[in-house]
Amino acid sequence: MAAMWQLFWPAVAFLAVSVSALLFRAALTQGLRRWLGPDTVRVFLKTIRLPSILWCFVLGLFVAIEMVELPQRLAMQLHILLEAAIIVSVTFTVAGVLGSLAAAAGERRALGIGVTGLVRAAVRGTILLIGGLVLLDALGVQITPLLTALGVGGLAVALALQDTLSNLFAGVHLLADKPIRVGDYVKIADTIEGYVVDVGWRSTRVRMLQHNVVIVPNKRVAESIITNYDMPERRMAMLLPVGVAYESDPDHVERVLVDEAQKAAGEVAGLLPEPAPLARLVGFGAYSLDFMVVCQVASFVDQYIVQHELRKRILRRFRAEGIDIPYPVRTIEVRGPDGERSPTLPGA
Repeated sequence: MAAMWQLFWPAVAFLAVSVSALLFRAALTQGLRRWLGPDTVRVFLKTIRLPSILWCFVLGLFVAIEMVELPQRLAMQLHILLEAAIIVSVTFTVAGVLGSLAAAAGERRALGIGVTGLVRAAVRGTILLIGGLVLLDALGVQITPLLTALGVGGLAVALALQDTLSNLFAGVHLLADKPIRVGDYVKIADTIEGYVVDVGWRSTRVRMLQHNVVIVPNKRVAESIITNYDMPERRMAMLLPVGVAYESDPDHVERVLVDEAQKAAGEVAGLLPEPAPLARLVGFGAYSLDFMVVCQVASFVDQYIVQHELRKRILRRFRAEGIDIPYPVRTIEVRGPDGERSPTLPGA
């Protein structure tokens, strides 16, 4: 009975401290939402929701243990156990918060560049490594001999994982040199073309226009010739070839092409009015005068719908203006057995 009374007040202290900490946690959460706004702290609160409850109960246990007369060795072991629990929970919480905040900042482009999986993994890995070293120190493990052993064993690991490490360092090189960024439309080695989805620790993911994702090892990306259609800016020039009959007036054709391009600039999505469209006579073809219409589009993929709409508008305008679009004509000459020529048969 006396033993139960000895545990009564520590139990009361545990409940009181834990409930008080939970109430303080709830008040602090509401205050942060009002002060910073729900969207700003949503990721942070979602990550620390469960660990913060654990911290409240651990605080209550600390107070209860201090009120109970335990053997010194047992009390020390309990303190170490609770301290280890706090270190582990704080480490994973901080790693999750920083990783989530980095991802959210990348989605908003708040950092000016897209945040890749390699960056998020590096942030989490660094926090977990620091937390692991702090945990080992709290448990009384000597860190210096362990680091020495890891340094010696690291050489053997590096030799066994040459391909993996080459892809890892290639990914770091891509992040440092920035030839591609998350969200850019790129062409890699003249075979892979699409949007960069992620640059991970081993591979780069590219989403093609067919919505298929191509996974390319970072080493191959770093060694390939890369065409980045979003650098230095997303706007680009679009070239549209047009052929007309030799009987056409070149000046008149030029005016018609420029007029149609200027009208379409205010109506076709992705076609920019500035710099102003222009048309140039670029060559004398085998059966046509070759013109080139030069327009500015907002991005690389916008050129497809712009070309589609411009071709329809130009075709209708040419028909209205009486401008012919030529097609090759082939004349077939037939000779009889005696070598006499038969009437020629025109064909296309």
